[in-house]
Amino acid sequence: MIPTLQEEGRIAHAIESARAAGVEIIVADGGSRDATRERALAAGARVVSAEPGRARQLAAGAEAADADAILFLHADTLLSPGWADAVRGALADPAVVGGAFRFRFAEPGLLLRLVEWGVRARLALAGLPYGDQALFVRRSALSAIGGVPQAELMEDLDLVRALRRRGRLALLALPAQTSARRYLAGGVLRTVAKNTLALCGWALGLDRARLAAWYRR
Repeated sequence: MIPTLQEEGRIAHAIESARAAGVEIIVADGGSRDATRERALAAGARVVSAEPGRARQLAAGAEAADADAILFLHADTLLSPGWADAVRGALADPAVVGGAFRFRFAEPGLLLRLVEWGVRARLALAGLPYGDQALFVRRSALSAIGGVPQAELMEDLDLVRALRRRGRLALLALPAQTSARRYLAGGVLRTVAKNTLALCGWALGLDRARLAAWYRR
């Protein structure tokens, strides 16, 4: 499922990348004022309304889904061909409760390649994939942890941490290709520094609302 807010230029591409046999594509829209909803419907997705905020939208989309496994896809991220078979293969192991894809930027650039290397290092050391790696989860595991954790920021890491208490996460070699638009708009090094500080704040258990307010300045 895909959470959206003002994503009319990208949503059809994300939906097309997620199209696969036996897969229902759900878009949880947080009140877009552009043509996001219309373009999602035209692309064949089911659209549900949700309160704005990624965690709330993820929860609404997961609640609307009927499948035994749910994949959370950002609207600016594209899945690779064969993704559905890769997920099914990972979940064939009953010890696996979920997982994520390899992180890759869509745009070229040396600094972006260095960021990708940093993500690989973080995964190797801490095993903490982010939401832009297209997290997937067994519905039974999601229900066992009480659904998508509700937080103003870094709900993806809350989800990963909770899932790791239930079983193993599979880190797939197949890439999910995400847009570097946030990095390019805010400056690559500045964005990396901000993300690192936010991760440290999350790890230290700092107040999430205050952390979110700082992060979005």
